[in-house]
Amino acid sequence: MNNVVACIDGSPSALGVCDAAAWASTRLDAPLTLLHVLEKSSTPDQDNLSGAIGLGSREHLLSELTELDEKRSRLALEHGKHMLADAKDRVQKQGVVKVEEVQRHGFVLDTILEMQHATRLLVMGRMGEDHTQGQVALGSHLENVVRAASNPILVSVGEFNAPRNYMLAYDGSETANKAIERVAASPLLRGLEGHLVMVGEAESDRLEPAKLLLEQHGHSVTSCVLKGDIADALHQYQEAHRIEMLVMGAYGHSRIRQFFVGSNTSKMVTESTVPIILLR
Repeated sequence: MNNVVACIDGSPSALGVCDAAAWASTRLDAPLTLLHVLEKSSTPDQDNLSGAIGLGSREHLLSELTELDEKRSRLALEHGKHMLADAKDRVQKQGVVKVEEVQRHGFVLDTILEMQHATRLLVMGRMGEDHTQGQVALGSHLENVVRAASNPILVSVGEFNAPRNYMLAYDGSETANKAIERVAASPLLRGLEGHLVMVGEAESDRLEPAKLLLEQHGHSVTSCVLKGDIADALHQYQEAHRIEMLVMGAYGHSRIRQFFVGSNTSKMVTESTVPIILLR
């Protein structure tokens, strides 16, 4: 599980994905895999077409439809190769040494799940090719991957700039402590200004050991217990401290878990103006 894998497509977010992946690859000193998936065509095959068109149809219509589908596939393949080549050139200019280009046919989720055993960090854009520039939405591919994959995911939300700080939401649960251990041991966020926050005072005494663990691994951390609604509290803290990266996950069975699981995760990612690391 050593590779950083970046999902590249023709969406406006592709450049941000490249830049985020290059940043992560150099921080982790890990090889970078640029992945482009050619989705399976929705065009019916010839056998299905022969039944759908009807008895009076001419054979040349089937041939033309098949030829058109084949041409579309060849163009998509060539376009994908050019995108990967451009992406490789971009990340190499940012200092990435080991870069692999991978092009697959199939479905994005299936491909990512097949590769996750060798994936240390997955990088995806918030929106895919089906969304237009300036639109704010959560792509279906990302939502499906977040629910199914076990790897950490770095979500790029537009133009990517290397963050100087991060905010990690924490609830004191066993699962959250495991996430803290992963963050502490990883060089990805080490050296950045860290903000460890809890919402609610029920178990605030468990915040200090988590902070100490991060500091023992070279992290500079400020801890804070917030009050009120989880979404409002986190957004207000982020704005007040100019947080440039969020780190969050599904922790235990607490209010933090209830907030981050399901539609609330989608809401948080959709509304964020900074990159997000989703811990599974």
